[in-house]
Amino acid sequence: MTQKQFDIAIELIDAANSEDPNQVTIDDKEWPKELLYSHRMSDMLQRYLPDADEAQKLSVRAQHIQRWKSARNEYPMDRKGYHQWRTGLYTFHAETVAALLVKAGYDEDFITRVKQAVGKKSLKTNADTMLVEDIAGLVFIEHYMFDFAQKHPEYDEDKWIDIIRKTWRKMSDQAHQFALSGQIALPEPLVPLIQKAVSI
Repeated sequence: MTQKQFDIAIELIDAANSEDPNQVTIDDKEWPKELLYSHRMSDMLQRYLPDADEAQKLSVRAQHIQRWKSARNEYPMDRKGYHQWRTGLYTFHAETVAALLVKAGYDEDFITRVKQAVGKKSLKTNADTMLVEDIAGLVFIEHYMFDFAQKHPEYDEDKWIDIIRKTWRKMSDQAHQFALSGQIALPEPLVPLIQKAVSI
């Protein structure tokens, strides 16, 4: 594995996410939505685990690769349909990044490792998968939880505590400590709810 392979893989992942038709504006700069997300994931990984290896870095970068191509409304709008959508997404993301890693020249064992992490395989026993889940949780809390709250003013306190706990339960004890030790920016209006949710 060489730096050149890694650089090519990052370029391919970013190019794929740059195709996102959904745009967001941050600090007066427009970003394709999933490209911004992938950069936030990589930035969080650098803070959380600076010595992460290539497979972990690429897994985190590709967590949502071309997510817009598998829309939620393509599945039944019920709990079963939601789980079908999520399962389909994991497979889609894993296969999409695998094809790009082949182009970058990585070997089969390396690609399998990344596919397992991106495909959310063996969450509690695969360290790479757990790492991707931890970084996703931390990024959600720092960058997306407050916006999500603003989109759902109908949610009461109990609903919010349930959402926070579901996110929290997916994360490792190490990620919990990282989040609560001032290493990420908690959404200020939700801090009391977060503290209540994780203290019970």
